[in-house]
Amino acid sequence: MRKVRTFLAIVLLAALAVGGWLAWALWLPLTPSGQKFVLLHAGYSTRRIATELQSAGVIRSTNAFVLWHYFHHKRSLKAGEYLFERPANALDVHARLARGDIYVHTVVIPEGYTMFDIAQAVQDAGLGSSQDFLTAVTSDTALVADLAPEAKTLEGYLFPSTYEFTRTQSMNDMVAAMVKQFRQTAHEIGLTVEVQETVTMASIIEKETAVPEERPLVASVYYNRLARRIALQADPSVIYAELLQGTYAGALHHADMRIDSPYNTYRHPGMPPGPIGNPGKTSLEAALHPAETNYYYFVSDGDGRHRFASSLEEHNRNVAAYRKAMRGR
Repeated sequence: MRKVRTFLAIVLLAALAVGGWLAWALWLPLTPSGQKFVLLHAGYSTRRIATELQSAGVIRSTNAFVLWHYFHHKRSLKAGEYLFERPANALDVHARLARGDIYVHTVVIPEGYTMFDIAQAVQDAGLGSSQDFLTAVTSDTALVADLAPEAKTLEGYLFPSTYEFTRTQSMNDMVAAMVKQFRQTAHEIGLTVEVQETVTMASIIEKETAVPEERPLVASVYYNRLARRIALQADPSVIYAELLQGTYAGALHHADMRIDSPYNTYRHPGMPPGPIGNPGKTSLEAALHPAETNYYYFVSDGDGRHRFASSLEEHNRNVAAYRKAMRGR
C-alpha cells in the first residue's frame, strides 16, 4: 500500500511539474526585446517554425509549442513574415500563425515614377534589392507581350498605386501585380490599340505637368508636333536617356541635349522607343483623348502651371515672362 501511495505521489508531482512547465511555456506572456520579425517559409515543419520563434525570443519552449500544435493540428500554420512587438503567450502566437496574420510592406508608387524609382522604393520597403527588381522588370516582358510586343522592359506598365507585399513574394510576383493593375486601368479607359505609343506619350505628359487639366493640352502640343514632323524636344526624355546610361546628375544642362540616345527627342524626331516612366490614369486618358488645339509650344509660368503658344514668337514672349518672374523671386 505504501508503494502505491508513493507511486501516486510521484505521478502527482510529475503532473504538477508538467502542468507548471506548460503554464510557464504556453500561458505566461513573453515580451520581445524590441521589434522582432520572423520569416517563415512555405514547407517549414512545425518544429522548424517553433525553433525560429524561440530563437527570436517570441516563445519560451520549442517542445511546448509543438505539443500544443499537435493537439490543434487541424489549424495549419501559415507561411509568411510576422512582426512581434507586444507581450503575448505561446497560444496567442500560435493563433496568429494559424490565421495567417502576416506582416505586409507598403510600397507607394507615385505617378511618373520610373522603374529605377520603383526599384528603390521596393528596396526601401525591405522587400529585396533594387537590382533584383530591375532584373524582373527586364526579364518579364512576356507579361505585356500581347499589348506591347516590342517592349524591352516593363517601363510604363508598372501602374502607380499603393501596394502591400510580403517578403514571401518574389520580385516577379510584385511586378505581375503592378502590370495587372495597369491592365485593369487600361480596360477601364478603353486603351486597346496602339498601346505602346499611347503609354509612351502618356509617360511624357506625366513628367511635363502635375496639373490634371493641363494634360490634354500638353498631349495636343506633342501630337501637333508629331503631325508636322517637328522634334518633340521633351526634356524628360533626355533625363530618361541619362538615367539609362547612369549619367544623370539631377539637373539638365545645354550639353545634355546632345546625348546620343534614341530617347533624346531633341536629336531624334518622333516618339522615343518606349515609355520614360509609369503614367497614371489621367495621363493615359490625355494621351488617348488630347485636346484639339493649334498649340506647338508650352513653358512653365513659374507657379506650377504652363503657358501655351501657337507660334514661336508667342512662345518666346512666354519664355521671357517666365524668366522675368523667376528673377523677381
